[in-house]
Amino acid sequence: MHEPPPRRPTDYRRSRRQADRLYLRLTLAALLLLGGGLIYLFYGGWAFATALICLFGGAGIILLLWAILSLIERWVREE
Repeated sequence: MHEPPPRRPTDYRRSRRQADRLYLRLTLAALLLLGGGLIYLFYGGWAFATALICLFGGAGIILLLWAILSLIERWVREE
């Protein structure tokens, strides 16, 4: 019988980084789409337009924190 070729080692760090990026995208999508959609549904278009400023501000804070933590992780990994 023919044996299957050996598997390459699993890169758990790469898998975790991919999962982290997916979670970040899902969080931002939920914040902007779900939160914005509910505001539009309950309060209308003008409230939605006003709320987008706050929603994008919140998304920006989340992205800033994620970027800072990613930079710290790279910095620690290099040493």
